Amino acid sequence: MKRLNFLTIFLIIFTSAGLSQSKTYVTAGGEALFSFASINDNGSDQSSTLRWAPVFNFQSVINRDLSRNFGLFGGISVRNVGYIYNNYTDPSTENVYKKKFRSYNLGLPVGIKLGDLDGMLLYGGYEIEVPFLYKEKTFESGDKIKKITGWFSSREEMFQHGFFVGVEFPYGFNIKFKYYLSEFHNRNYVDSGGNKPYEGLKSNIFYLSIGSYLFKNYDFGK
Repeated sequence: MKRLNFLTIFLIIFTSAGLSQSKTYVTAGGEALFSFASINDNGSDQSSTLRWAPVFNFQSVINRDLSRNFGLFGGISVRNVGYIYNNYTDPSTENVYKKKFRSYNLGLPVGIKLGDLDGMLLYGGYEIEVPFLYKEKTFESGDKIKKITGWFSSREEMFQHGFFVGVEFPYGFNIKFKYYLSEFHNRNYVDSGGNKPYEGLKSNIFYLSIGSYLFKNYDFGK
């Protein structure tokens, strides 16, 4: 409920602030994600392996520039989010496997922009995401032994959210960091065998991304 209240307040400000003096326009851009996860596995802190996701990550943004140095934005995104864990212990067998987890998420980002809005700018905000396509791969001794896929899978949290900050340089080159406050897995999920495969697995994804033209008009880029 607090998340929805935050978005409602932002949209009211977005649609009403500086209506006669502001500039409104739509931009879009892609990004490539370099992601990790903060992992606590049954009380033990663990590390993840770098995951590179160049596709498919796309975001369209409605910009409301209230001055040359301050603006608001909101939008919609589709993003490939996940992480790699080399020391997953299957609770039903105690065997250790390598796991690759990922999902495609539909997101609603909102935020602010500061700086030269036609040149170099800083930005930050908050985003709610809904996972809609899940995939999990299991590896043993380098060989893939199992794959799980599903639409709107209950294996992960239904709603995910986090904060992001970034910088966009002149001509559109963009760098962003994002941290998910929500956990990736639904730790209460019960599989067909009556096991809870993620019960002790607490993981929060974070990533660094590079992209282009997120806030720049295409005419300016040309």
